Amino acid sequence: MIDKLEMFMALAREGHFGRAAAAHGVTQPTLSSAIRALEESLGVQLVLRGARYQGLTPEGQRVLDHARRIVGEARLMQEEMRDARRGVAGHLRIGVIPTALPRIARLTAPYLARNPAARVSLLSRSSAEIRHGLAAQELDAGVTYLGGADPGRFEEIALWTERYRLVEPGTTAEPLTWAEAATRPLCLLTPEMQNRQLIDAHLAEAGAEAAARVESNSTIALLSHLATGDWAAILAEALCEGFALPPGCVAHPLEAPVAAHPVGLVVVQRALHTPSLRALIAQAHRLSER
Repeated sequence: MIDKLEMFMALAREGHFGRAAAAHGVTQPTLSSAIRALEESLGVQLVLRGARYQGLTPEGQRVLDHARRIVGEARLMQEEMRDARRGVAGHLRIGVIPTALPRIARLTAPYLARNPAARVSLLSRSSAEIRHGLAAQELDAGVTYLGGADPGRFEEIALWTERYRLVEPGTTAEPLTWAEAATRPLCLLTPEMQNRQLIDAHLAEAGAEAAARVESNSTIALLSHLATGDWAAILAEALCEGFALPPGCVAHPLEAPVAAHPVGLVVVQRALHTPSLRALIAQAHRLSER
C-alpha cells in the first residue's frame, strides 16, 4: 500500500504518467496498474483520465492529503529503525534561497561532522517553492526568510540576519542611501524572487524605484555583469562575504533605511520528526544561539 501511495503522490506531483513512473523508477504500465489497484482498494476514482492525465478527482485530492501523512509516518518509522542500528544516517533534502547559499555550510558542515553517515541534498529554490515543497513532502527542510504564510504550519529557527550592499566599480566602500543606489545602472534578481521584492520595498520606502535593465533568477548572472565594470547590483551581504567580488568592485553598506530580515531553518510542524531532521534542528538551535 505504501508503495502505491508513493506512486500516486509522484503522479500528482509530476502531472504526467510517464514522468511520474520515471521519477519513481518503474515502468509506466507498472505505475498505471498501481494507481488502478489503489482505486479498486479504496472504491473511488482518484484520477481524471482522457488521452492523458487530467488531474485528480475531489476524492483523489483528499486521498493525496492522507497519502502524504501516511507516507511521511512510514518514512519516519523506517528511519527510526535504521538509525536505531546505525545512528543518524538519513538523507535530507534542503531547499535554500539563493541569497543564503553562501552561508549554508554554517548549518550543514557541523551537522555532517556530527553525523558521518548522514547525507544532504542542497537545492536552490525560491521562498515560495520551499514552503510548497515542504507541504508536499518534496523537501525535508528549508532555509528561507522567516515569518511567511501559515505560521502555525511551520516551525522556524532564526539562523542569521540578511542585510544588503550596493556593489559597483570603485575604490572605497562608503555607506550609500537606498535612494542613491536607485540611480545606478542596476542588474537585479527577477521580481518573483522574495529578495527582489524586499529590495523594491526598501527602495519605495526611500521614495525611489529600481529601473533594472538586467534581471535574472541567478546571482551568477548578476556577478558576470558586475565583472564588465558597467553595472551595479544590490546584493545580500552574504553574497558579498561568501564570494570574491569581481575585480575593481566594492560593496557599499546601504542605509536610510537600514534594512534587515531574518533567515532561518523552516520545517513542517509535527509532533515527531525523523532522527536526521531532529539532528538538523538541534544544529540550527546551536547556530542560532551563537
